[in-house]
Amino acid sequence: MNTSPNNSLLCPGCRKLISRDEPACPYCGMPRPGSRLKANWWTQGLQSPEHLIKAIVYANAGFYLLALLLDPRGFRLSMNPMEFLSPASNALFILGATGRYPIDQIWPGITGIPGMGWLTLLTANYLHGSLLHILFNMLVLRQIGLLAIREFGTHRMLIIYTLSGAGGFWVSYVAGVPFTIGASAAVCGLIGAVLYFGKSRGGVYGNLVYRQIGGWAVGLLIIGFLPGINNWGHGGGFLFGLLLAYLLGYQERRPERFGHKAVAGICALVTLIVLSGSALFGVFYTYLG
Repeated sequence: MNTSPNNSLLCPGCRKLISRDEPACPYCGMPRPGSRLKANWWTQGLQSPEHLIKAIVYANAGFYLLALLLDPRGFRLSMNPMEFLSPASNALFILGATGRYPIDQIWPGITGIPGMGWLTLLTANYLHGSLLHILFNMLVLRQIGLLAIREFGTHRMLIIYTLSGAGGFWVSYVAGVPFTIGASAAVCGLIGAVLYFGKSRGGVYGNLVYRQIGGWAVGLLIIGFLPGINNWGHGGGFLFGLLLAYLLGYQERRPERFGHKAVAGICALVTLIVLSGSALFGVFYTYLG
């Protein structure tokens, strides 16, 4: 096997150093690991923990800035840190805030298409109500997300993050929450998943993870007493994270397989399409509508 610097690469499937000319990875069996398709930014983004976390953070930051720019005169410069640089409510509605009001009234009224409002279960995960809101969520995401990737892999982490966020907002919709946004439901899903890992694995390391993440869970419970916190979304995301961790398994017991990668690819593609459509609609509706 020729693994000279000019003819080697990290396998997109298992991240082991192999020859670019290998017909299949000798470690994980991925066919044609050196093909341009498998080495492009899309697949690399789903393989690299740092790239995946950065992509999620950049998407959240981009939508936060877009919400501010869509209505520059509407955002608040309040001295209250919880409301400092809060985007205008109408900008958040247009970009895909979720809840009973957007799902049942706003989007059916704007588009005339039944069911369009359900897409907000996804878009709302990338919207935030203030600078402190997004900073807190992204800091927690970076810490919990990297741990989740280490124990579940990048693909399962993305599945848990995406479905827990949507599932948490679905629970809050059923509970009658009229309006809600933020990445915290998805982040709570990661907390639930890693908590399941620690308890299931056991041993010194598993118990250490369980106690550490349990501290995060208690912290979120305390934060839930603050006004304006969507505890239904937090709790729903947490429970979805637990369930998905149980169903998907973690690295030590079940290495990531093609099915995990396929579902993660679908989650990434649907998220990209929905967020792109949301951003274009927001710009068109605000400036050209």
